Amino acid sequence: MASKNFYFKVIFRVLLIALTALALAFSIVWKWYFTLAFSTIFLGAQVFHLIKFINSTNRKIAYFFDAIRNEDFTLRFPERVSIESFKELNKSLNRVNDLIQEVHLQLQIKEQYYQEILKQASIGIMTFNDKGHILFANPTLEKLLNYTPLNHIKQLAQVDEKLYEVFKSFKPFERKLFQLTNEREQIQLALKSTPLMLDGKSLLLVVVQDIHKELDEKETESWVRLIRVLTHEIMNTITPIASISDSIIKYYRNNGEIVPLEKLDETQIKNTLKGLEVIKEQGGDLMDFVQSYRSLLNVPEPNRAIIDGVGLLEKIDVLMSARLDDKTKFSVHCSPKNLEFFIDEKQITQVLINLGKNAIQSVKEMENGKVLMVAGIDENDIKYIEVRDNGPGIPSDLMDEIFVPFFTTKNEGTGIGLSLSKRVMQMHGGNLKVHSVPNRETVFRLTFN
Repeated sequence: MASKNFYFKVIFRVLLIALTALALAFSIVWKWYFTLAFSTIFLGAQVFHLIKFINSTNRKIAYFFDAIRNEDFTLRFPERVSIESFKELNKSLNRVNDLIQEVHLQLQIKEQYYQEILKQASIGIMTFNDKGHILFANPTLEKLLNYTPLNHIKQLAQVDEKLYEVFKSFKPFERKLFQLTNEREQIQLALKSTPLMLDGKSLLLVVVQDIHKELDEKETESWVRLIRVLTHEIMNTITPIASISDSIIKYYRNNGEIVPLEKLDETQIKNTLKGLEVIKEQGGDLMDFVQSYRSLLNVPEPNRAIIDGVGLLEKIDVLMSARLDDKTKFSVHCSPKNLEFFIDEKQITQVLINLGKNAIQSVKEMENGKVLMVAGIDENDIKYIEVRDNGPGIPSDLMDEIFVPFFTTKNEGTGIGLSLSKRVMQMHGGNLKVHSVPNRETVFRLTFN
């Protein structure tokens, strides 16, 4: 209804202007000078009132949008006016204003809610632009760095020059570890960056977490596991030695006195000899065990060189072919063909041989046992080598134990193969992880940074 009234008024004024213009034309043709003067004045007045009539609506709408832009919701338009179209327009603008005000309040409440969550978060959060200006830094971050307020990443140089260099060179989706040392303590920080787009501007969100406690807990847990395994292995070796030694002593001592040689028979001497042989054998096993521990601790620094991926896998293929039977298939695949690794070839070859050997052993009893070694580059441009098999897999309760030194479920071996392999990968700046679905697939993944 409001729009009809407005249109009718505009059409009426346009028609009136048209009639006045027609009268003006006749006055010029017929030289009616009085009519010409009147028509000219009347036409000007009509045009002026039409412009004023239209502009009054435009000004209201312009005022309305200016108020919205400035977040001023106090603007109200009078609803008691004589012109019906203006009355309906003012009501509509007031309703829209109320609606926008309600939405704005809801957004403010949500913003305050999220801001409070970020402030109370137990991890440090920071966002900064490409010029280094910090747009947000929560109190946890300022507490971790012992610096407030944070306005620019250059201020981090006052905390630690190396920390500033880390933030300065941070790239999207990067993860870094940094040890911050101050007069109070040493803090191990885990940093992770994520790119953001806000109002068309590129920002970087960095999450900072103190993982010192987690590392301490993990280290303690690792020591507990290692000590448990070491205790088990040493006790298995020492127990028979102690038992046999006690039996031999009883042959030669009775009630605290040494038994004379003439009272010893041939059986006792033979048993003594057998016992000493067992003690020697157990002692040798213990020496081998200690030597294995030393080899785990004395892994040499990698002597790196650029190695062709295809050539590396073909070498492993040849070495593994001697271990295969008629039921097991072993294959390799490298993509792209020009893939190269900056590694110590001898160390990584030994790791791949160990993983390949374990995979072949796991599928040995299967009819269609398959082992596949794959090299490639993932979606994050990280180079990897995977050893996959379709064997019985690794039980979930043993997943946390398989990389513990000397832990093994096999009847043979020292149990340091996987832990040694993981150590080699860590010295290469990479990692060794495992994923297993029982009776379907087991994947050991080597990643190289």
